[in-house]
Amino acid sequence: MKSRPLVGVIACHREVEGHPAQMVTDKYLRALWDYGLSPVILPVWEEQEADPEAARALLARLDGLLLTGSYTNVEPRRYGAERVPENTRDDRHRDAAALVWIPAALDLGLPLFGICRGFQELNVAFGGTLHQAVQGVPGLQDHREPPGEREVQYAPAHEITLVPGGRLAALHPEPRSRVNSLHQQGIAELGAGLVAEAHAPDGLIEAVSVADAAGFALAVQWHPEWRPREHPLNDALYRAFAEACRVRQAASRAPRVD
Repeated sequence: MKSRPLVGVIACHREVEGHPAQMVTDKYLRALWDYGLSPVILPVWEEQEADPEAARALLARLDGLLLTGSYTNVEPRRYGAERVPENTRDDRHRDAAALVWIPAALDLGLPLFGICRGFQELNVAFGGTLHQAVQGVPGLQDHREPPGEREVQYAPAHEITLVPGGRLAALHPEPRSRVNSLHQQGIAELGAGLVAEAHAPDGLIEAVSVADAAGFALAVQWHPEWRPREHPLNDALYRAFAEACRVRQAASRAPRVD
């Protein structure tokens, strides 16, 4: 039986019953498993930022990297901003890990998929900035989830328009799609080296790719991990990421020819 590609999934550093803990919400792990991938939870600690070679050695054992969403936000100091009152939850351990793993993963040619916070981490890693409270920015809509049950919160909330000829458009035949919306933060200035792949009706960037990446390197602001097979665009994203991880696995396991 063929082994599944191994995908590293970034954890969040939380406190559980008074103890530091590493956590990943089950929906991210389940979605990977359902598309034929084996998720491996990667713990985050602040000191990881000081050892990029260890990060590279860790990622080199994997076939893909997933940067998940989270209730926490990238610390504003990471992109040279002062904190606004609405921005109250940080995870400095995850910031430190993500911002060293992203360049390492891309340098290794590892398939990279970012979701929500992961989308924002990718932008910060490339020198971009974030709106800390989109709902307070003139001209932008309120992108936070509505109150109620998960079925309501994760339901399609607004349309996105895919950039013609882009990497995301290549995965989806329709120029538009409806996506869920559960975020307070968003891209203010796009990082150099990133390409916008989709926009919300108010102009907010909803998806990006890494311009010079040879393989899959995409991130989205919405949550495609929620029942992806029921949503054509989300299904296409996971299928493409899974295929990229399989290609990576095959290439890394192939015998060398000198």
